Amino acid sequence: TINGRVYGIADGDTLMVLDGANRQRKIQLIGIDAPALTQEFGRNARTALSARVSDQSVRADCRRVNSTDLCRVWIGEKDIALELVRAGAAWWNPQHTQLQTPQERADYQQAEFNAKIRRFGLWDSKNPTPPWQWRFP
Repeated sequence: TINGRVYGIADGDTLMVLDGANRQRKIQLIGIDAPALTQEFGRNARTALSARVSDQSVRADCRRVNSTDLCRVWIGEKDIALELVRAGAAWWNPQHTQLQTPQERADYQQAEFNAKIRRFGLWDSKNPTPPWQWRFP
């Protein structure tokens, strides 16, 4: 667990946290994949994350995977990644299913479905391309 303050936003699913020991930590949100900055809606996704977490105190429950901290990040009781999916600022990431509980998977899938049918955020585009397909066509 990392407790700290957000001091930077790299993209729509990556943030920088200064932990209690004043160490800089780069954290990728678990369970989602946001559009790359150069991809359609990429800057909007970064703005959506920034609006929710900039200069906020957070708790991050992390797993180290391939030298990356993959974390569920919380502000109070709010799961930030889930909030981004609900807003249509990110996809639920099927590559992270093994890192989520069955309840988390269900919550994220439902949030994505609701964002799609309401055409929130990136779902307002005609045919948005998931980042994992955009990066590796």
